[in-house]
Amino acid sequence: MSLFGSRLATGLLFLLYSGAFGLAQSPETPKPTEGPLPAVSAPQKTLTNSSIVRMVSAGLSDDLILQAIAAQPGQYTTDADSLIDLKDANVSERVITAMINKGRKRLTPEATATQDPPPQPISEVSEIGAYYKDRNGTWQPLETEVVHIKSGGWLKSTATHGIIKQDRNGHLNGRESKLSLQAPVEILIYAAPSVDIAEYDFLRFRINSDNREFRSITGGVFHSTGGAQRDEVSYHPTKAGPRTWRFTVDASVGGGEYGILPPGTGNVTNGGKIYTFAITE
Repeated sequence: MSLFGSRLATGLLFLLYSGAFGLAQSPETPKPTEGPLPAVSAPQKTLTNSSIVRMVSAGLSDDLILQAIAAQPGQYTTDADSLIDLKDANVSERVITAMINKGRKRLTPEATATQDPPPQPISEVSEIGAYYKDRNGTWQPLETEVVHIKSGGWLKSTATHGIIKQDRNGHLNGRESKLSLQAPVEILIYAAPSVDIAEYDFLRFRINSDNREFRSITGGVFHSTGGAQRDEVSYHPTKAGPRTWRFTVDASVGGGEYGILPPGTGNVTNGGKIYTFAITE
């Protein structure tokens, strides 16, 4: 073989050898990612007292502010001085109540790992008292607190009853109850013998810096004509059995602090019992 032919054969072998191994060892160029990049959701902003005051100053309605409080995390300061500052900034009591309730434990929604276990269920309601239905469909006793009542301001009743009633002014220590429920919540009252449901008052409390108060009329809302200065809330109980009535507190009542005042409650000197709970929006 001539010298030229030998070099040509050697070159062809080299090209074949390097091509086979070079293609196998060369890294493949990555293909561009197809389609849009996945969206990254921004973390929700934590609302504070200042956030609420800014929304009020901007003219947002209570309903919109309440939606924001419910949807976003919040860290609110609700001591006495802060409540006064919020009131001075024209924040409504409805919004302030929602701020207070934001960090409180709710017993009616689904439980989370951080919540305390629910109280032991009552297999049968057989004791005089007021109860609420929990998330498991079991009747649980409502919290009780001491209420001091002072009677005064004699008022004549309607001609239907033909008797005289008294105004009652009630006072409870502390600005919030221990129990927080979310509407709608079902309430059951098991009364003493010979006691009618009309003798119970369903009340919305007025919240002060360190206490709650209300004004009602002796005998319950069914025996009175009401009035703008009274704090009775209309409710519609149905008979559920001997000495037993049920009614539902729905979302229309709004968030706030509530109580069920049984008949025969004490006076200003010795106090009496009232069933209390909060409704969150």
